Amino acid sequence: MVMASNFLLFFLLLSLLSTSSSSSSSSSDKDLLLTFKSSLTDPISSLSSWSHSTPLCNWLGVSCSKLSPPTIFSVDLQSLKLSGDISPSLCQLSSLSHLNLAHNLFNNSIPLHLSQCTSLLYLNLSNNLLWGTLPDQISQLSSLTALDLSNNHIEGQLPLALGSLGSLQVLNLGTNVFSGTLHPSLFNNLSGLVQLDLSQNPSMSSVLPDEIGSLKKLKWLLMQSSGLYGNIPDSLLGLDQIEVLDLSQNNLTGKLPPGFGLELGKLVSLDLSQNKLSGPFPGDVCYGKALVEVSLSQNFFAGSVPKAIEQCLSLERFEVHSNEFSGEFPSGLWSLPKVRVIRAENNQFSGEIPESVAVPLEQVQIDNNSFSGKIPLALGKINTMYRFSASRNGLYGNLPDNIFDSPALSIINLSRNSLSGSIPELKNCKRLVSLSLAGNSFTGNIPSSLAELPVLTYIDLSSNNLSGEIPQGLQNLKLALFNVSFNQLSGLVPASLTAGFPASFLQGNPDLCGPGLPKQCNDREKGPRSRTKGLIIALATIAFAVAFILLAFGIFVAYRLYQRKSCSSCLKSVFFYPLKITGDELMMSLDEKSNIGRGPFGKVHLFQLPNGQFVVLKRLVNSQSLSYKKLKGEIKTLAKARHKSLAKLLGFCYSEGEILLIYEYYHKGSLGDALSSSIIKLNWKVRCQIALGTARGLAYLHKDYVPSLLHRNLKSNNILLDEDFEPKVTDIGLDRVVGETSFQSSIASELNSCCIIAPEHGCSEKATEQMDVYSFGVVLLELITGRKAEQQESSEAPDVVKWVRRKINMTNGSLQVLDAKISASSQEEMLQALELALRCTSLMPENRPMIEEVVRLLEALNSS
Repeated sequence: MVMASNFLLFFLLLSLLSTSSSSSSSSSDKDLLLTFKSSLTDPISSLSSWSHSTPLCNWLGVSCSKLSPPTIFSVDLQSLKLSGDISPSLCQLSSLSHLNLAHNLFNNSIPLHLSQCTSLLYLNLSNNLLWGTLPDQISQLSSLTALDLSNNHIEGQLPLALGSLGSLQVLNLGTNVFSGTLHPSLFNNLSGLVQLDLSQNPSMSSVLPDEIGSLKKLKWLLMQSSGLYGNIPDSLLGLDQIEVLDLSQNNLTGKLPPGFGLELGKLVSLDLSQNKLSGPFPGDVCYGKALVEVSLSQNFFAGSVPKAIEQCLSLERFEVHSNEFSGEFPSGLWSLPKVRVIRAENNQFSGEIPESVAVPLEQVQIDNNSFSGKIPLALGKINTMYRFSASRNGLYGNLPDNIFDSPALSIINLSRNSLSGSIPELKNCKRLVSLSLAGNSFTGNIPSSLAELPVLTYIDLSSNNLSGEIPQGLQNLKLALFNVSFNQLSGLVPASLTAGFPASFLQGNPDLCGPGLPKQCNDREKGPRSRTKGLIIALATIAFAVAFILLAFGIFVAYRLYQRKSCSSCLKSVFFYPLKITGDELMMSLDEKSNIGRGPFGKVHLFQLPNGQFVVLKRLVNSQSLSYKKLKGEIKTLAKARHKSLAKLLGFCYSEGEILLIYEYYHKGSLGDALSSSIIKLNWKVRCQIALGTARGLAYLHKDYVPSLLHRNLKSNNILLDEDFEPKVTDIGLDRVVGETSFQSSIASELNSCCIIAPEHGCSEKATEQMDVYSFGVVLLELITGRKAEQQESSEAPDVVKWVRRKINMTNGSLQVLDAKISASSQEEMLQALELALRCTSLMPENRPMIEEVVRLLEALNSS
């Protein structure tokens, strides 16, 4: 009995000790995490559950083991808008193996104390604002199996210490600013790598090391836009497990190693586009029959595409556009069971489109080749087709009646062929945006069913033999382009089609009549219409705009008279990149000697950092008196917008009443300076490259970046040029920094602001994407004409938009507006760009294209 009692007492004591130990461990881990929380800025209170009153394993993002006592093995706090410091207390969690702080706003250098988290298996700090170099201490995380530091601002050469992480399976350092070469020894000890991503590091400059071929377990190799040059090494054929290989957007040269497809039998996706590779198409690329995507576009590959491609039964995307391929296009490729995309434009392919085509086809682009024959009836039976583009070929015969039957059809371009017969009715393709049938031999009437397509905005039926009247219903569409020139049309032109488009889009039809045309309609031809309403609206708009500008100018003058006091003691600085200088030193440099100009928001200074790098300092008035915390949030939003066509915002300094923005300096200056320079010669190819890059930057701000941003002051002086004349858009979203009132008064005070700003600006309650598109259209007109946006000395028209519209209404006016400094061989491309610029600068916002369409059209123009 006594023994039983003693045993029970012992058991109770043991239980109490265990409970006490568990509670103590839990309390200790809580304190460590609360210390970490105290070092963070948590703007949306995501970590409100992190408190002593909540069980530790119920805290947001915290995962515990099922042991007794439980231990923390994972902290996952991605996408919570956190910033601040990453406390060393995390590394005191003895069992922490998983740390994920991705998609936040940390803007420090990589903390050295993270090297003390020796139990980590997974570390993800991607999509932040981390800067500085990757420290050698990373080698102390010897247990790491996955390291993701992508989408940050980490710079310098990849440290050799990375090569000591022998357990790594995933290494993702893409989209940073690493530089220098890839040292071969870096890969000697990484035999376990399954995924290697060094993409989007264009500042690197390196050959592809032979040692990468020894990574036998590698399945993903992503090195697009990473400064590679030289040949693709033969050792790459040793990657017999590789599934995704992307070496696009580099400067690789030479031919592919023999047996490229034969050895890489598990290859699913191959992208070698936008290099300088040459030689024949890899005939054995489908040896493993696993290939889903292949892109060899924009290289110098030549010869024919072998029929072996027809063995790629899993192929979904085939892209070989903009090469020097010739010979007959493999007919079997059209009928591969899974093929969705065929892009072969800008080559010298011949052959016919067979009657048997793949049902899943979505996109076909075979422009600018030598295809011939008739368009098969089978194409019209594909209800997934959204783009069919086969311009500049030798196709002939009638269009099949069902060619427009796909409900997904968005773009069709069959211009510059030898097609004939009537244009079939278009009733089913309710998503059609663009229809181009120019330069053929079509006869009959313009189908009245075009007016029933609700999103149709681009119609080009020029240079055919069409007759009859223009359907009146077309004036109900929000058309951005309507070109029916050089046909045999007659009768009254709908009013909206004479008011909104150049007369050149109607020329060559002597029997057409209407306002602005050589032939005036008689009373029987005229329909009831009045322009009084439009005149009243225009006068009201002008009056409102004048009143607004006067008011804004008065506000601006009042602010300029206000005397600000400098406050060096309250200066705060935030650098998104390591500048190795203090904010006070920058502020002290703001003298007349460093001043290089003045913008609408204040003076601009040039400053040389201790490392020799130049930066631009833009001094703004903080007229809305934003708090430091609020201003820091707004500028961080601007700084986190990262795109190759956007100027880098390196940091800012703040004091009461003043803001100093720090930008990267670009030696080529602004586009406005380059266009007016007598030294810099911009040919059409470069100008088109600048337009495309600018449009891509705008598209990123409007559609891809979260939250979406508007520029609101896009002009040629706010487009900087790097050493390769790549555009860098600057001064993005300054309204968020200086405040709406100050922003409005500043741009109103600038002489050329009235030209670059959309006409509805004064009447609109808020800024819109279409206003940015208008400003882009003005820039595009400057590139086409070589003329400044506004020339006060001009007697014809100071405004480039008005000047162009007046010129093109004259005989051959379109040719007269083209910059005479550009070779006549580029006239066709410039005229196409002119059409786009006129659409972008349409008086009615709804008639302007979306920026995505602008990018798409410029890409087509740039590759032609």
